[in-house]
Amino acid sequence: MADPVSGVPIGRGRRLWLYALGFLIVLFLVLPTIIVVPMSFSGTRFLRFPPDQLSVRWYMTYFNSIEWRDATWVSLKAAVLTMLVATPLGVMAAYGLHSTRSKWARAVETALIAPLILPLILVSIGIFFLYARLGLNNTLSGLVLAHACLAMPFVFVTVLAGMKGYDMNQERVARSLGASRLTAFFTVTLPQIRFSVFSGALLAFITSLDEVVVALFISGGENATLTRRMFTALRDEIDPTVAAISSLLVALTLTLLALGLVFGDRRAGAR
Repeated sequence: MADPVSGVPIGRGRRLWLYALGFLIVLFLVLPTIIVVPMSFSGTRFLRFPPDQLSVRWYMTYFNSIEWRDATWVSLKAAVLTMLVATPLGVMAAYGLHSTRSKWARAVETALIAPLILPLILVSIGIFFLYARLGLNNTLSGLVLAHACLAMPFVFVTVLAGMKGYDMNQERVARSLGASRLTAFFTVTLPQIRFSVFSGALLAFITSLDEVVVALFISGGENATLTRRMFTALRDEIDPTVAAISSLLVALTLTLLALGLVFGDRRAGAR
């Protein structure tokens, strides 16, 4: 292994130190999740680690609860609709920015990824007051639009990175042979960046499914999301049902990320 800046080989002692530091950082990030999973199998009414007895009681409580199932259904609908809205917008933005030679391209790129930079609490307050004027608070359409604004930058960044290795001359050749711009995009460009589009769509889905801050401000009643219900449950009464739902969300997220890695490996193998 060599230093990425100087190119000088890294010594054994320094390499071990870097491995140890990396392991500690990963452990710090993963440890809360590792602790939550065993707590979800507790047989008592309280969160306890390690659990005194193992049970799937709280998973059954979740699956048998109409309130939890309704909140899950709202979250899944919002996540799918967010993915369907954010993915085309992100692809179009990345395609347009990659194709243009405008001097404003850098400024437009910064504006498109601004939702990733701005504090989420400020974005939430702004959306809440805007929706109060438009009558979109506590509606599924308002939730989807807000989540699409948050998810679109992830799609944009992912697809733009995928287009860095794509030669636009291939599309220009197709257009010179008589194909319209739209036909050339769908038959030449899109098949070659489809893995980036798929990864961006997965990120949009996960962003909406896990989002809680904006949901606290603009979702409620019949359109309360699962994460909002979990936050309310933690505030009113802590029971292991929240740990069980968290474990299921972690499993779903890891499954989706694994699908993204599998498709990414296939893409690398196809090159």
